[in-house]
Amino acid sequence: MTAGARLVVLGKQGAGKGTQCLSLSHHYVVTHVSTGDMLREAVKQGTSLGMKAKELMGRGELLGDDLIMEMVSTRLNESDVKNRGFILDGCPRTVSQAQRLADFLSPVDLDLVIDIEVPTTQVLRRLASRRVCVDCGANYSLTNRPTIGWSCDVCGGEVIQREDDTEEAISKRLEIYEAQTAPLIDWYLDRGQLASVTGTGSPEAVTKRIVRAIEDRRNRKGGRFS
Repeated sequence: MTAGARLVVLGKQGAGKGTQCLSLSHHYVVTHVSTGDMLREAVKQGTSLGMKAKELMGRGELLGDDLIMEMVSTRLNESDVKNRGFILDGCPRTVSQAQRLADFLSPVDLDLVIDIEVPTTQVLRRLASRRVCVDCGANYSLTNRPTIGWSCDVCGGEVIQREDDTEEAISKRLEIYEAQTAPLIDWYLDRGQLASVTGTGSPEAVTKRIVRAIEDRRNRKGGRFS
């Protein structure tokens, strides 16, 4: 079996993080830990966190560090993640979150942080076209529709445009990313943990680039991660 890994995937919203994380989770047989999926489940269940998240996401804003890190640390303590590793998608978004994540994982740090690079103009087109299943979170688009109407091919749920995929909310999220999340690239680069990968082209081509970067890192460390 392929060795596990402890990875973080960064990139602008719409850069294809969810798609790549799913592919990587299958390749390395590790759990895809998506803060977005966890938040949407909380919204669906109507928890106090979910109600707050719904309000903030509808405005294109982010939750505070305390709530995000509490949710993430709880998930990373579960046995499926502790046994083989994880692909972390959606966290950290700030240097503060990254520092808290490193403290939580200590003494064993992340293996690698992947930054998927996609031009902002392409991201805007992707997000404006994106449609999502309200039940399972499967992604579609105006050019990649479900087989029958707007019913999800995976679970039959309704496929809609997310409230936070309006032009105004998208622009606000990208502004927040540039102001808060982009500095993570420099932070992880200084720690020697970052690999930047071009995110344009087919999903399969992007996955190959990411796996190559991960395996290059593994080979430099004697055939295994720390």
